[in-house]
Amino acid sequence: MDGILNLLKPPGMTSHDVVSVVRRTLGIKKVGHTGTLDPGVAGVLPICVGKATRLAEYIAGEDKAYRAEITFGVTTDTQDSFGEVTGEKDAAHLQKGDVAYVLPRFQGEIMQIPPMVSAVKVGGKRLYELAREGVVVERQARPVTIHRLQLLAFRPGPHPVAYVDVVCSKGTYIRTLAADIGEMLGVGAHMSYLVRTRSGSFTLPEAATLEELAAGTAPMLSPAAALGKMPRVTLPAAAAARLKYGVAPNLRPDQPEGTTVALLDSGGDLLALATVTATGIKLLKVFA
Repeated sequence: MDGILNLLKPPGMTSHDVVSVVRRTLGIKKVGHTGTLDPGVAGVLPICVGKATRLAEYIAGEDKAYRAEITFGVTTDTQDSFGEVTGEKDAAHLQKGDVAYVLPRFQGEIMQIPPMVSAVKVGGKRLYELAREGVVVERQARPVTIHRLQLLAFRPGPHPVAYVDVVCSKGTYIRTLAADIGEMLGVGAHMSYLVRTRSGSFTLPEAATLEELAAGTAPMLSPAAALGKMPRVTLPAAAAARLKYGVAPNLRPDQPEGTTVALLDSGGDLLALATVTATGIKLLKVFA
């Protein structure tokens, strides 16, 4: 049983909880997720099964898309609605145009400081572990890329609320983005709700629920479904047969040196991943 499940993670479960459910339901141990979603966050969570677990790093490295709710005038120690309130002020003067005006400043490559509740390791310990102990440490800012940041709606009031769509690179913290937007506007803010609408090529409308998984109706996608925009090369039958014995095909893909390419058979099944070299290709992972 090798493939990928595009699952809808409900709020209240960790990503590892979902992995455990899949293991029990399918009766297979080799299961892994493709990037942690916080327990309070719902949305797309691709789960790799069997040999497809070797593709998890490629899915995790793809761009993500989110829909977020930002509440202004209230800050928390976790930058979301699950933390303790650290500041509160009347932000009734804030208007939709004010938010729309600052959003472009957060598009493109920006620097983010990982929140203390993140899984980043400092001194061998994850930040959220230190946070549970009441320890706050200095964190280095990291570059992330916001490809799109669109204001969808705005609700005025003492604590105004904005709804935004975000398309971003791996490693972007939406809670930190919300807090930074609030800081720039001078009123503070926190992320009050978040749903992941896309992870790589896996989208929310196509995601299956855990109930569908239990009923046996959640589709198991082929490993090739995880490739996203990765260049593909279809091998002749003879080359595909030799690849099963670890023999790299003699070819030179029309791609820059260092590019990762997927090698497929005539039926579209994933046989291997390879990297383009100056003289041909070098096999990275063989699935045949």
